[in-house]
Amino acid sequence: MAQYFEVHPDNPQPRLLRQAAQALQGGAVLAVPTDSSYALVCHLDDKAAVERLRRIRGVDERHHLTLLCRDLSELATFARVDNRQYRLLKAATPGPYTFILEASKEVPRRVSHPSRKTIGLRVPDHRALRELLALHAAPLLGTTLILPGDTEPLNDPHTIRERLEHAVAAVIDAGACPAEPTTVVDLTPMGTGGDPEVLRVGRGPLAPLGL
Repeated sequence: MAQYFEVHPDNPQPRLLRQAAQALQGGAVLAVPTDSSYALVCHLDDKAAVERLRRIRGVDERHHLTLLCRDLSELATFARVDNRQYRLLKAATPGPYTFILEASKEVPRRVSHPSRKTIGLRVPDHRALRELLALHAAPLLGTTLILPGDTEPLNDPHTIRERLEHAVAAVIDAGACPAEPTTVVDLTPMGTGGDPEVLRVGRGPLAPLGL
C-alpha cells in the first residue's frame, strides 16, 4: 500500500519530504508533483528501481528518461554542455522544459539512450520537488506520469493514489498539477553548429528559448 504524503504546495513540511527522500534512498518509486504534471521518480543508481519505473510507465530502454536536477551546475555534471547550449539552458531554467543532451560519463549506461547516448535533463520549478531534490542531494530519474493506455498525464494525486496504490511506494500530494507535459527540446544539434530541435511543444513557452 502506497504511503501518502500531503504537503503544502508553497511551504511543504520538511518532515514529510525527509520521509519521502528516505524511501527513495531505499529503492522506492514515487509519484511526485512537478511544474508540468505528476511524474514517477526513483534513485538514479538503483537498477531495480529504474526497471520498476519503466514497467509502471510501460516503456522500454529506448524511451528517454529524464534527470531532474537541482540547478544548472548539477545538470552540467551529467551532460556535455557547451557555451551556446548553456546560455539557452540558463534562459529557460528552472521551468517546464526537458532538454536532450549528450550524456556524460556520470550517467549509467542503462539509463541513457542505447544508440544515441543521450539523456533528457531538466530543472523543475516546483517548491516541493525542489526541496525533495535538495534532501535527496542528487538528481532523480523520472518520467511523466502517463500510464499504459492513457494519452494524457495524471495530475490529480487522489486519482494517482487509486490507480497506483500497489505500484508505487508513495505519492506526494501537493495539490493538482497542470495536466500538460514539458516542452522537449533536443540541444544535441547545437554541438555541431546546428539549431535546437523542438520535439514536443508542452507547457514551456518557446519564446524564452528564442524559438
